[in-house]
Amino acid sequence: MVTIDESIKVERPVNMVYDQWTQFEEFPQFMRRIKQVEQIDPVRTYWKAELGWKTKEWFAVIVEQVPDRKIAWRSVSGVNYGRVEFTSAGENQTRLNVHLNYEPEGITETLGDILGLVSAGIGSDLRRFKAFIESRTVPTGCWRGAVQSAGIQASYLLLT
Repeated sequence: MVTIDESIKVERPVNMVYDQWTQFEEFPQFMRRIKQVEQIDPVRTYWKAELGWKTKEWFAVIVEQVPDRKIAWRSVSGVNYGRVEFTSAGENQTRLNVHLNYEPEGITETLGDILGLVSAGIGSDLRRFKAFIESRTVPTGCWRGAVQSAGIQASYLLLT
């Protein structure tokens, strides 16, 4: 199991940073390896990424979401879970903390982990997110709903 913790300070207020982060379908604009995200419903998402020469697809469920504070998720298959936390870092500033746990699959992902490419990639994605949100005066959208303990229900919904 690999654990990655990355953080960045963004020059925008917490509610704006959080609102933008809830727009998962916008992620390909600042996450280099993410090619597509589809928000199926408030707790289910579909992801498509290019990792090296390999395309990887998966479903994830949001298991906890507290507006302006936290979004936590887990993949439906495989071992991948994490959370993003949003905290005030001063007037109109936000500290964005990303915590990710995953199990590398195959030689490519294992080698990428050994070389520190995944952690470096997440750090680069956060810097691109910072540039993206700081170039805007308003987020591209928002979702202010809360999700509490949706893991078991969401897994069931995904399979039906």
